[in-house]
Amino acid sequence: MTAPSPQRDWRARCTGVVLAGGQALRLGGIAKGLERIGTHRMLDLVTAALGEAADDVVISANADDAVQWSPTLPVIRDAVPGSGAIGGILASIDATDGAVLTVPWDTPFVPASLLRALRETGELHGAEAVLPTSSGAWGVEPLVGWFSPWCATAIAARLRAGDARAGAWLEDVRVMQLDSSPWGDADRLFFNINTAQDLAQAQRMLAEDA
Repeated sequence: MTAPSPQRDWRARCTGVVLAGGQALRLGGIAKGLERIGTHRMLDLVTAALGEAADDVVISANADDAVQWSPTLPVIRDAVPGSGAIGGILASIDATDGAVLTVPWDTPFVPASLLRALRETGELHGAEAVLPTSSGAWGVEPLVGWFSPWCATAIAARLRAGDARAGAWLEDVRVMQLDSSPWGDADRLFFNINTAQDLAQAQRMLAEDA
């Protein structure tokens, strides 16, 4: 992708992206975002949060039946097969030609208010990417963030080099970190569901909030 045109303000619009890739092998290969926490599918929880922070919402997925998951949402497929979640970010930037706000569909506790803050920070400060702080290896949550079109070049270069790690390419762009602590404990905010045990834990966490 080329750099965004200077003739238009690409920050005037932001697309929310549900990152729905992965084979969910530890959950038996199911489309895990269709699993329910309480009465809602994880997909719907993530879509609702993104919908409050972005101008529109799309799904990044390669599954053949992805168009059936939520018929009102467009589906964007990866241009680079096997490129993981960052391939979904790249494809979404290319398809929308603007800024994107992303959340994996198995990370259902990210609040809309945090997503709005990520977007507002990026638009206000002209960052190339804005990510919330976390306790993970990267120091930020690499797949929950606001990404400008300028990120496409860095992601594409990493993929050409065979490096699809979620946070490695962030070394190549100007990243602003947003302190996530005002929204709660990072381990809960970014709780990721990969196994049946994780799903059960998420149900308990939801019950504790009731």
